[in-house]
Formats: sequence, C-alpha cells, structure tokens
Amino acid sequence: MMLRDTLEQALSEAQLTLPAFSELLIRLLDQGVLCRDESLTEQALYDRFVRIEPLVREYLSVLGMDLLHDTRFRYVRVYPPGAERPGLPDTPDAPPATGLRARLSPLEVALVLVLRAQYDRALREGDVDEDGCVLLTYEGLTLALRNLLDRSLPDNRTERRALFASLRRMRLVQYNAEEWMEHPGSYLKIRPLIVTFVSDDVLATLNMQDEAATESEDDQDVR
Repeated sequence: MMLRDTLEQALSEAQLTLPAFSELLIRLLDQGVLCRDESLTEQALYDRFVRIEPLVREYLSVLGMDLLHDTRFRYVRVYPPGAERPGLPDTPDAPPATGLRARLSPLEVALVLVLRAQYDRALREGDVDEDGCVLLTYEGLTLALRNLLDRSLPDNRTERRALFASLRRMRLVQYNAEEWMEHPGSYLKIRPLIVTFVSDDVLATLNMQDEAATESEDDQDVR
C-alpha cells in the first residue's frame, strides 16, 4: 500500500488519476512504442507521458526497462531488460525473446534494414519532411530490397499485407491501406523511429555491400 500511496500522491500533484497512469503504462508495455502523430488516442497518451515522464521512467526502471524519448519527432520507445540498442551493447545474460523482446521474422528484418538505408539516403539528400519522415514508393522499396539484400516480397497478397501491417504496428511506417501496393506510384512514409532499430555500424556494413555490388555491375558493363 505504501508504493500505491506514494504513486497516487505523485499523480495527484500532476493532476492525473491512477487509472490514467495505468492506461499509459499498459499501452507502452503492450505496444512498446508511442507516436504522437499516429492517432488522436496516441496524441493524448503522449501528452500525458510528457507531463509525468520522470515518474514513468522511475516506474519502468524498477522492472529493468529503459525509455527513448525523441522530443523533436515526439515518439517514445520502450526497451526491455537487456535489449540491444543502437550504440549500446546487448546484455550477455539477456532474457528469452518474449513479449517486448520478440524477434522479427527474417523478411521483417530485411525490410527494416532496407527502410533504414533508404531513410539514411534521404537524410543525406535533405529529402525529409518537417516531421522527419521520408516518402518511398512501392516500386522503390521492392527495387531496394532486391538490390541491397537480393530479397523479394511474398507473392501472396495476404502475406504482403500482414508484413507491412507488422511494420506499421511498430510505428516504423505510415501508409494508406487502400492504396498501398494497389496503385502504381503508391507510397509509404518511413518514420524517424526507424533509426532506433538499426545501428550505424549495421547500416555502414549494408552501405558497403551496396557500393560493392554497384562497382561489380559497373565493371561488368565496361567489359
């Protein structure tokens, strides 16, 4: 009861109720990410988080969790105990991949890598909107996937939809579900959150592979 009383006192000072705090924590633990521009619901939850960020951090730290809060692009990502984070080593005795630590499928990993590479390229070229997002056409994505990793999207439309829906749930992309993949030139938005999923070292390796492949193609053309 002492912990509950202390929590309720802190929330009272922030003019929030315990149910409102619980709703925010449940959303963070369930989704693992919170983006203000995703929906009106997440806008309200993000604004609530900003009001009590130190309290949320302290609460999650007891569970061994950490938070990344990007105030520029207004998103929050939860890191479970021992999670590998860009720029930080993984914990040797990390717990199994369950819940927030669930692993991505090989194709999901491939898409995340390609999205990160395309995002980095757009950053270098200054082709980023005011929200830090980058536009990418369906044709551009399939071409990059093939060129960078020699992979293709599933032939089955249902599998493709499920694949992109998974990336959307992770708040890595935004797209119009009715148009994406259905019309030539349809595009998605790569969100800035993508940079937290792929380290600079991995990105550098991917870029080196791309440059090597390009040089090989140029040599063949010359011959």
